[in-house]
This record gives sequence, C-alpha cells and structure tokens, in this order.
Amino acid sequence: MKPTVGNFVHELHEAAAPRNDAPFLLQPGGEILSYGDLYVRAARMARVLAEAGVHPGDRVIMQVDKSIDSVALYVATLHAGGVHVPLNTAFTDDELAYFIGDADPSAIIVEPSRLDHFDASGAAVLTLGGDDGGTVLGLAGGANPLPVVARDEMDLGSILYTSGTTGRPKGAALSHRNLRLNAHALHDAWAFQANDHLIHSLPLFHVHGLFVALHCAMLAAIPVTFLPRFDADLVVSALPHATVFMGVPTHYARMLASPALNRAACANMRLFTAGSAPLTEAHFDEFADRTGHLICERYGMSETMITTTNPYTGERRAGTVGFPVEGVELRVATADGRTLEPGEVGVVEVRGDQILREYWRRPDATAEARRADGWFITGDIGSLDGEGRLSLEGRASDMIISGGENVYPKEIELVLDAVEGVVESAVVGVPHADFGEAVTAVIVDADTPATDDALARALRSSLARFKHPKRIIRVDALPRNSMGKVQKKELRELYSAGEG
Repeated sequence: MKPTVGNFVHELHEAAAPRNDAPFLLQPGGEILSYGDLYVRAARMARVLAEAGVHPGDRVIMQVDKSIDSVALYVATLHAGGVHVPLNTAFTDDELAYFIGDADPSAIIVEPSRLDHFDASGAAVLTLGGDDGGTVLGLAGGANPLPVVARDEMDLGSILYTSGTTGRPKGAALSHRNLRLNAHALHDAWAFQANDHLIHSLPLFHVHGLFVALHCAMLAAIPVTFLPRFDADLVVSALPHATVFMGVPTHYARMLASPALNRAACANMRLFTAGSAPLTEAHFDEFADRTGHLICERYGMSETMITTTNPYTGERRAGTVGFPVEGVELRVATADGRTLEPGEVGVVEVRGDQILREYWRRPDATAEARRADGWFITGDIGSLDGEGRLSLEGRASDMIISGGENVYPKEIELVLDAVEGVVESAVVGVPHADFGEAVTAVIVDADTPATDDALARALRSSLARFKHPKRIIRVDALPRNSMGKVQKKELRELYSAGEG
C-alpha cells in the first residue's frame, strides 16, 4: 500500500495535532473554526466525495464562493485522494464547459445557483453554499469520517488552469510533493511561528490565496482572520491584531488611500508580502513611509508556485523579487538555453522538485516548457545582479496582469474576432493606477461596424468579467512590421500615452 504520509493532508494534520483546540479561521462577526473541527469536517466531506464516486486520482472541480466550508472542501478533496481543481467564480458557463471537458472530473461542486447551467458530462454534481449550505454539507452531517487516503508524493494533488498565448487554458498539474516542498520553503523563508496571525483577503482559486497563504498558516497552526474578499477598510482595521498580511499590488494601493493606515495600526505586524503582479517603487516607498514596514515582494507562477522572495532578514530592494527559496535553482538564459552572466537580460528559468509535475494531458506543452536538464522556462524576462537577486524586466508573452489576475490577450481576441462587424482585434495592457494594467482592446471595423452592444454581449457570454476590456478603441488598421506581425508594443506605447 502507498504510504499515507505521501498525502500532503497527513502532514497538515500532524502540524495541527498539538493545537487542535486552537482557532483556525475567524470570520469577523461570524463563525470561528478550530483546527480540530476543520479536520473532522473535512473527513466527513471526504466521505461524501468518496460515496459520490471520487476515487484516488480523480479530479474534483470546485467553483464556489470563498467560505470556511470551501477551505474544508479543499482539504477534503486531498483527504479523499482526489485532485483539487479550483476555478474562478467569475468564469462563464462556456468557460466551465471547457474545464469540465479537459479535466474529466468525477465530481463538480458549484453554488446552488449554478445548477442546470452546464453539462456535467457524467460527473456527480454537488453544491456548496446557499441558504441550506448545499448538498455537500447536508450529506456530511450524517457521514462517518473517512480515513486519510494513502497517496504517493508524486501523485497529483491539484490542477491549476493557466492560459497560454493560444488562448486555450492548460492545467498545471501539481503533485503532493510539489505542494509540500513549497509550503515548507515559504514557512521557513518567512519565519512563521506559533504566535503569528494572518489576515486572509485573497481568493481561493489562485496559488497565492490557496497554497501560499493557507499552507503557511496551516503548517504553523495559527489563527487566520478570514475575509470573504479584499476590503481596504476591513484589512486596515484588522492589522492591530495580526502579524502577517499577503496581498497584490492593487491591495496596497487601496490601503494607502485609507487615512487609518499608519505606524500605530501596523505596530503588531511583522510581515507584509506582495506578489501576483509587479509592485511599483512609488508604492513600496510610500508604504514604508506610512507604516515603517518594507513590503517583501516575491515571484512565482501557477506552474512553479513561489520561487523567489526578498529576504525576511536582510535588504529588501524595491523593484526586485529577491533570491530563490530553499530547493529552487534560478538562472537567466538565452532562448537556446545558454546561461547568462549577472546584469545580462534574458529568460528567467527555474529548476527544483517543487516545479509542476506536468501540464495535464499536454505532453507537448510539458516538453516545450522544460529543457532536457530540468530547467523550466517561465517565459518572463529578467536579470540577476552580482548577489543573485532577480529583477523582472517584462514578460516574453503578451500576458496582462490586471488587479493580480492573469489575462491572456489571445483568449479575448478570439471572442472579439467572432463578432460580426469586427475584421480583427488586438488586446494589450496599459498602465492603470489601481489595477496595475488595464485590458485595452483595439479593433478594426468592417464596413458595417460591430455595435457596442454586440461586443458587450459576446464578452459577457464568453469571458469572466475581469477579462473584459476597460476600453475598446476603433482604428482603421493595426500597426504591423515587415513580416505582417501586429506590433503590440507600439499599441501599448500609443495608448499608454493617452492617445486614440
């Protein structure tokens, strides 16, 4: 039999065992869940999943609102030996249908309002949320706890979908070993202790909120102020009772707008981290002046989780993302894999046992992203200084990061190009004070142009709201080079300057 210890949930159980009565998730003015209660609830939910037909290795899609029960359901999926597939709640029915077809799940858990909106393709459909809590909670109430299912450390624990330049999302398949190694690397790098208290205001369908924040907290068995979403006033009001906050640059920009953010409010805090998008030096400096704290910026992606961080003890430089975490090698290389010297700009590559096992059912994409000697090609552009500190210069792809969300232009262009009256489109990101980058679409109209209503309908029916362009610009022609390739750099520069 495979050793139970290979299942990452077993390690989380052990970490909390001496503190079962300690509070875990605290909702301001609402429920408080202890660590012991979490694992009992998760074990009952795991029984529900098993009786619904989830066998070890089966995928479990979860598209539900952030809640205490959604955390328990994540733990339950691993507990039952399943593979957790979290999806953004903003995804449309069309997008959900794609993920169902690709992941081939045994079970799908959605909000009750989403029932009958999609074809489950034979998977069991359960609900979580709503006035009665949903079918998962209803069934779990009378279920016998399921023992932790044995898994090998190389078995999959989660699949996180991330789009590519083709516009078709692919699944970053992460093993139990991947999850465990990164959790320990970050827990140690950021010096988590039993007296810490985390403020959690991130979504649970990203690496940042699910794996980075929760895994660090659970390994230390510390309390977590658990907010349903980011709210600058709520976060600032919680700071005096906490020690750690993790956010995206947009969060820090909004916190800086609050007059309540000052040194007194942050007197008990020991760590602020930022990631998912570049943090501006202006916000880094302003935050330090207001609070006395230097934000600790780090770098990662769905495929690799967090690979570098500025030091917990030591110099944190604005505009840099620090050094490799324990177990990760880092280099900057040419397109053909030649390692570059400090100061030279090239493609950022990482290597280590926390890097994804594979792209789900995409051996072609796996082979393309990983060199024969194990280096994973991130697609980001950067350079190393003489000490090995990484600075990011941009992205090799045209990916846009808006409010911490990854947005892939090709996916939006495919929707716009299909609208009657659109000849072609190009989507770029332009600087935005709040979101970091704003999605901007540039379209060429046919003789009978597409109406604004037609464009809006197509976007609403096909794409999550955060992918919708904040601005649509109509032009006579897109700029091209001599080879006929659309010059997106020129578009970014043009509309960043406010022209058009």
